[in-house]
Amino acid sequence: MIKLTLPDGSVREAEAPLDGLAFAESIAKSLAKKAVAIKIDGEVKDLSTVIDRDAAVEVVTVTTPDGLELLRHDAAHVMAEAVQELFPGTQVTIGPAIENGFYYDFARPEPFRLEDLELIEKRMREIVDRNEMITREVWSRDDAVAYFKSIGEHYKAEIIESIPAGEDVSVYRQGHWLDLCRGPHLPSTGKLGKAFKLTKLAGAYWRGDSRNEMLQRIYGTVWASDKELQEYLTMIEEAEKRDHRKIGREMDLFHLQEEAQGSVFWHPKGFVIYNQLEAYIRRRLNASGYQEVKTPQLMASKFWEQSGHWGKYRENMFVVPDEVPNTEDEGPVLSGKAELMAIKPMNCPAHVQIFNQGIKSYRDLPIRMAEFGCCHRNEPHGALHGLMRVRQMTQDDAHIFCTEDQIQSETEHFVNLLYAVYKDMGFADVVIKLATRPEKFGGTIERWNAAEKSLGDALRATGHDFVIAEGEGAFYAPKLEFHLKDAIGRSWQVGTLQLDYVLPERLNATYVAEDGSRKFAVMLHRAILGTLERFIGIMIESCAGRMPMWLAPVQVVVATITSEADGYAEEAVAALRAAGLRAELDIRNEKINYKVREHSVGKVPVILVAGKREAEERSVSMRRLGSQAQSVVPLDEIIQTLAAESMPPDLVPAAPKAAAE
Repeated sequence: MIKLTLPDGSVREAEAPLDGLAFAESIAKSLAKKAVAIKIDGEVKDLSTVIDRDAAVEVVTVTTPDGLELLRHDAAHVMAEAVQELFPGTQVTIGPAIENGFYYDFARPEPFRLEDLELIEKRMREIVDRNEMITREVWSRDDAVAYFKSIGEHYKAEIIESIPAGEDVSVYRQGHWLDLCRGPHLPSTGKLGKAFKLTKLAGAYWRGDSRNEMLQRIYGTVWASDKELQEYLTMIEEAEKRDHRKIGREMDLFHLQEEAQGSVFWHPKGFVIYNQLEAYIRRRLNASGYQEVKTPQLMASKFWEQSGHWGKYRENMFVVPDEVPNTEDEGPVLSGKAELMAIKPMNCPAHVQIFNQGIKSYRDLPIRMAEFGCCHRNEPHGALHGLMRVRQMTQDDAHIFCTEDQIQSETEHFVNLLYAVYKDMGFADVVIKLATRPEKFGGTIERWNAAEKSLGDALRATGHDFVIAEGEGAFYAPKLEFHLKDAIGRSWQVGTLQLDYVLPERLNATYVAEDGSRKFAVMLHRAILGTLERFIGIMIESCAGRMPMWLAPVQVVVATITSEADGYAEEAVAALRAAGLRAELDIRNEKINYKVREHSVGKVPVILVAGKREAEERSVSMRRLGSQAQSVVPLDEIIQTLAAESMPPDLVPAAPKAAAE
């Protein structure tokens, strides 16, 4: 008898081996109709896979995460089949499932047009209607290479040639069309359904290398139902309206240009947001016992060799020679003989150097060391994206040096601070992931278990739910990830807390323990906002540019209806600025509706309108962003109100406690 354990813990017995479909039918005919794959001991397999041993078994449907992943993978294959039917001679290369969808890279002399996407979608729907059976075949490596070369699929042949000689490869046949793939796949194209949409065209280098040929990439999205598809498309439409690059231009916040790839040119208004955010976090850190430091930008390669980054991270570092360049017209600019240095991609090794100055006792711990460190990472040009993916960044970075016994309490302290910050920023929906021991790991299982328990116990102590991300920890220790959900439902991984036993040992970061022995400190790498650039981008998109009053670059504009009110408007702006508000004056010879519209596009939270009557009464007509309502308010009163509203959240006085009865 074969014992099959279901997700609810119940056990079914089978007298003989059976495939995934038969297993689903043994539970319910209705489940078998919905089944698209089978999960055996945690691994998703084709529904036709035979179960011939005791195992934990789960039927996969399209409403599960595994099923949705399968839909996205198969949608890429159906799209590739449609493209090759419509555009003979097109070569297929690589087509994976990605978050919210899929893509496939094609090699074709003629460029695809946006109008082609509609034709491809139509053919995809026809392929779904044909309900082509999808079957797995195992070929020898050499036979597969020969076959794909014979049909002109040179990219596929190159992929297969990179597989060691003598190994077999799996090929999936979809009707008369086939593709190299490890699988798994749906039982047939009919299971894909029609809740898909091709979304955009892009260029992509073969194997992501700019030295290779440029391919054409088609992106798409697919969902389990039309309702989910429409919800996603609506979200994408809203996201395009909220694109921080577009809003950044409209609000005159920042720009980027080719001569400084991945580095932000902050304009005065954008830098107000940057400075306000940095000042806020600095106050929060100071109040939470952090000591702020500043470390060098440029350090010798031997320093990075000691930390381990030179061997594992060098491709992401900007490396420069330690020499004066040749300024003569003749000869090379650099000799090629100088010692190498690197611009820092992170702050942690430098913080260890500060920790190592002088002898540390267990009584000195924990030490919480913070730095708004400007870091540089050599990201590929194609991966850069506005503020979200940059080369030059400033992190709200900090490292906590502590004993193993302090891991739990320091984690609790950090999580409470993080939640207070996110609340102030308007993010209430936070998902915490505890990433546990991966398949390949450093250190002992006992240390891993203790570290995972400390992090889990700390989260439970703070009262926050969390999910386990099995096997997603770093090589040397578990970590916490904090994911924020923005105003339109998108998830952003922002905060992190990473345990590290390795770097203190590599750089000899020790303290004198209570028994007089030398012990290595435990290092907690932690960030709340991540990088200021990316967090500002997230804030802009979540708020659609309507920043909280305390972060708004211009908090209030005083605009005149008539030149007779110019003098009064100047007095009003001076009074607003004296109260600490970022106020601007608009006395241009333009109609008031034009002024209001322009400042609304600039996302100014409050517009105060002054005419002759307001000047005489020392009042203003107030209009708030997003509202058509206007109210006439005495100037002194509105200054007091706006000054209170513009206070950074950490500086707002606590409400007085109710007196005891």
